[in-house]
Amino acid sequence: MERRRHWRGGGTVVMAAATTGLLICATGCTRAGEAATADGRPVGDAVRVLHRAATALVDAGTSRTTTSMEMATGGTRVTIRGEGVYDYTKQLGHLRVLLPQDPAGTSPHRPITELLAPGALFMKNRGAGVPADKWVRVDTATLSDGNLVTGGATDPFAAAEVLRGTREATYVGRTRVAGVDVRHYRGTADLAEAAKNASPGNRGPLGAAAKGFATARVPFDAYLDDEGRIRKLLHRFSFVNGQQKGTVAVASTTLLYDFGAPVHVRLPRPADIYAGRIAER
Repeated sequence: MERRRHWRGGGTVVMAAATTGLLICATGCTRAGEAATADGRPVGDAVRVLHRAATALVDAGTSRTTTSMEMATGGTRVTIRGEGVYDYTKQLGHLRVLLPQDPAGTSPHRPITELLAPGALFMKNRGAGVPADKWVRVDTATLSDGNLVTGGATDPFAAAEVLRGTREATYVGRTRVAGVDVRHYRGTADLAEAAKNASPGNRGPLGAAAKGFATARVPFDAYLDDEGRIRKLLHRFSFVNGQQKGTVAVASTTLLYDFGAPVHVRLPRPADIYAGRIAER
């Protein structure tokens, strides 16, 4: 939690509790664990469909993404937003993360550039004493949340691989996300199980999250297109606040679109990574 507090600048969002996610509900529910086509015919077990969702992204190759992380602190609701691109075959991504605005409607911080790689998070414009031309590298397997929360945006592929731990799920019905027809599933995933079934790059981070969160059970709402690709994914994470000994909830939403978009991610050279002490504010 301290690491999160530092880069976000004085802890204004660290003590946050999640806002209630706005879930898109549709009619046409079937039996628990069963999916159906638009005319009601079953198309497969919901749990198996969700287990394959991350693989469908790898098959798709790349996409653009927007993210949001909703929190509330001191009665004030804040949202951290991000946008960028991701390569699911290489597990490399580039995000531009916007920190919350102040009451006057302006942000006191510059956007943070984040590079996502297997087992690592690179951040630029992190602040807290880091030179403007340097990157901060974080080993995501050492984070108690596995970088599902720390970066202010959930790694899109890690978010998808959480679904590999789906224990129970129901098909809610068909709806639309950003103009695309999708199937809406609601369920609960187990982070420890997800870690066992994840790709090598996410195995360590998801295993750390399973131990570090207040509970390894993660409620979710997933919206998949007819090719099985995730279009929208809402997770509700819960972890213990070390400062106030309370449980903090975070609603993380990931949107994926423009599959096949070009993605060019160049990771920092060792000389460009800040090796000094990160100052506190």
